Amino acid sequence: MFTGIIETLGTVEKLEKEGDNLHITVASEITNELKIDQSVSHNGVCLTVVDINNDKYTVTAIEETLSKTNLGTLEAGNKVNLERAMKLGARLDGHIVQGHVDQIATCISVEEKDGSWIFGFQYDSKMNNVTIEKGSITVDGVSLTVVDSKKDSFSVAIIPYTYEHTRFHSYEVGTTVNLEFDVVGKYVARLIALRA
Repeated sequence: MFTGIIETLGTVEKLEKEGDNLHITVASEITNELKIDQSVSHNGVCLTVVDINNDKYTVTAIEETLSKTNLGTLEAGNKVNLERAMKLGARLDGHIVQGHVDQIATCISVEEKDGSWIFGFQYDSKMNNVTIEKGSITVDGVSLTVVDSKKDSFSVAIIPYTYEHTRFHSYEVGTTVNLEFDVVGKYVARLIALRA
């Protein structure tokens, strides 16, 4: 479990294919605090640490993960949003995030608003995921509140701190992001669909 509060940005150092798997080596200021088998969220995707070497660590993404997220488009030098799993008994500053990406979305607008930014994202509504205004959404692992909700798109407002300390400062129209919809909302939607 995660909170959607990004701890730091990591830098992709190396990408290595092995069969359908992708080994991703990341340099990060939190590497010295990690352990083998620990879960770390990378752009909202929960991956297991499989190797640690000085200030770098490696995680492995399987084909299923690569086909449903933006991790398959990573290149050496790219930044990734990082968050370690939450500690039981700690404050939940964001919302409950599982690290299980539901689908990808595309950035369709970026608007600067006198010290903040409004980002718009569009996703495939055929997958029956929904947002609601003032509800929670996770974009590349960042816990956010939906500002404007439509059938296949939504927008979020980004404060300067989030803009500077996450990948949001690099987003432009056409950028692909990972989405995790609110877990409570997903269960409600599923229960309603079962009753129909």
